[in-house]
Amino acid sequence: MPGKKVCIVGSGNWGSAIAKIVGHNAKGNNRFDPIVNMWVFEEMVNDKKLTEIINTEHENVKYLPGHKLPKNVVAVPEVVDAAKGADVLIFVLPHQFITRICDTIKPHVKTGAIGISLIKGVDEGPEGLRLISDIIREKLEMDVSVLMGANIANEVADEKFCETTIGATNSANGQLYKELLQTPNFRITVVAESDTVELCGALKNIVAVGAGFCDGLGLGDNTKSAVIRLGLMEMIAFAKIFCKGPVTSVTFLESCGVADLITTCYGGRNRKVAEAFVTTGKSIAELEAEMLNGQKLQGPQTSEEVYKILMKKNMIEKFPLFKSVYLICFEGKPPLDTSLYTQRG
Repeated sequence: MPGKKVCIVGSGNWGSAIAKIVGHNAKGNNRFDPIVNMWVFEEMVNDKKLTEIINTEHENVKYLPGHKLPKNVVAVPEVVDAAKGADVLIFVLPHQFITRICDTIKPHVKTGAIGISLIKGVDEGPEGLRLISDIIREKLEMDVSVLMGANIANEVADEKFCETTIGATNSANGQLYKELLQTPNFRITVVAESDTVELCGALKNIVAVGAGFCDGLGLGDNTKSAVIRLGLMEMIAFAKIFCKGPVTSVTFLESCGVADLITTCYGGRNRKVAEAFVTTGKSIAELEAEMLNGQKLQGPQTSEEVYKILMKKNMIEKFPLFKSVYLICFEGKPPLDTSLYTQRG
């Protein structure tokens, strides 16, 4: 039997870090085809095409500089060409692009292909919440699992020890992804509560924005820890309302839950930009352009989508932290109002 062909849909900071792992693992495992396609949004870097740089120098010099990618990872500028014939699709791109990408590749997706989403975000649908995995599942008619955890991309690429969580309702697929993605320094736990795992990955970015506001205001560690605790409580409450399956506290104790929340609130880009939002007075959009080297910020946009979902359900007052992050980011609410962070719904 030929090995399963793998395609990575996305090539930013996190996508390139994952490509480093997948390339090594696919090359050394006869269950997988050794050639891994990685879709790269084509752009010019120092008068050269980024795909050409990656394929000749084996380094994503824009989004993951200083890290060599395996030579069997091939950068492909057209997403249809990258995804055609793939048995396993790994989605790792900003969540605002997923619908368009799925529509583009749908006629070319192999029958029986499966997918895993590393995308941290949610979407507002006609019935309320739509998970990114739901969008992929509905658009491409495939089984979709998720991977979320305390995984800062550069540290993963540096091969520093970390853990992550795969949420898979299909246990066999979950084990396949574990085989493809696990390394001695990137340890994976597979759980069945896929929706809970995915929501943790999206909602923690909202909390991280609140934590960044605290840092920018100089409110100290006591206030910041209160924001993190309140944020975790709102994450759990939100999951219990909106998840289709069971929600247990055990999943929040996996890497996708508390660990990812803490890491993001102290070291992630959402915290960093939110701090600058307070100290500079610039807009989120301006700071994203200045600070993220072409990458997209997930926390503020997720707060907007969650705000709209909760408003539709007439539940916004039960989630004061989520509400406040949205109001500060988009409605001009002053960050220096501690009642925003401490009131209870």
